[in-house]
Amino acid sequence: MRRVPVPAALVCGTLLLVSSCGAGGTGAADDGRLPGAPTGVTATAGSATSVHVMWNAVSSGISAYEVYRNATKVKEVPGSAHMADVTRLTPSTAYVFTVRARDTDGRLGPPSRGVRATTPAVGPVDRSAPSRPGAAQGRAVGSRAVQLSWAASTDDRGVASYDIHQGATKIHSVSGAQTATVVTGLRPGTRYSFTVHARDAAGRVSSASRVVRLTTAPGTDDGRGTAPTGFRATTRRADGAYHIDLSWVPPEADGVITEYQVHLDGRPATSLVWGGTAPRDRATYSFYLGRETGMTHRVRIRARLPDGTWGGFSAERTVTTGAAARP
Repeated sequence: MRRVPVPAALVCGTLLLVSSCGAGGTGAADDGRLPGAPTGVTATAGSATSVHVMWNAVSSGISAYEVYRNATKVKEVPGSAHMADVTRLTPSTAYVFTVRARDTDGRLGPPSRGVRATTPAVGPVDRSAPSRPGAAQGRAVGSRAVQLSWAASTDDRGVASYDIHQGATKIHSVSGAQTATVVTGLRPGTRYSFTVHARDAAGRVSSASRVVRLTTAPGTDDGRGTAPTGFRATTRRADGAYHIDLSWVPPEADGVITEYQVHLDGRPATSLVWGGTAPRDRATYSFYLGRETGMTHRVRIRARLPDGTWGGFSAERTVTTGAAARP
């Protein structure tokens, strides 16, 4: 059977996703366009008076991010950061947060979609901090990521969130119902120390968990730990032409995966960007292949991680128009 390249123009399109050809991206372009709106924005109450906001890094050329509470700018962080803690909030109050990127020329991009977070109520006077998170452990996931987990803390008023520290620096927060996370954006062959702290609604912080020391894999690797899993590809015939149907499970990451890149026959074919709520379980996508029967193609997919870098490629699948996909 023949393997033939499919022009990128043939596989561009939009279904539930916004799709663009080539390597794509959401960052500032070289042609004078404004920076793109940050994607994957999340907001989690850290206490009765604070909210932790995270977003996916926009591509290179960003000097700063601005965080807005409703219509008011409340934070500005360097372009190398993609999270911020918004403090001095009112308990039992709903807020909407947006993020805007500013490029190195000072141009401010459009706001991200708004995300809502509600601060918890402050109960009776709380003079006790949560207990220390227990059984903290982790493992390196290739050369650029680690996975951390811990046993839940206890508190007389309930745990509102967990703060993850890299050395002495807070790098992330997750909700009090979560006891695991994945940290990306690390350097290959580097030793890191992580601790976890529990925080209650009154803002009281526990003592640190035991230190988890991990070393990322040296050099570069295949990125298997940050690759989509369960990747499937099949072809079908509709309206006199063949289409390819893809499905996969997004990789685990500290944030929301909103962008993917599909490679067809070894070349970038299309970039997919979710404009709404990105799937956290199984994702699907379909595109046009052509009208000829017996054409064989190789296909694989990778995700843009919340830190702005590309993760590893999924397993590669081979499909032939007019035949079932190979395992």
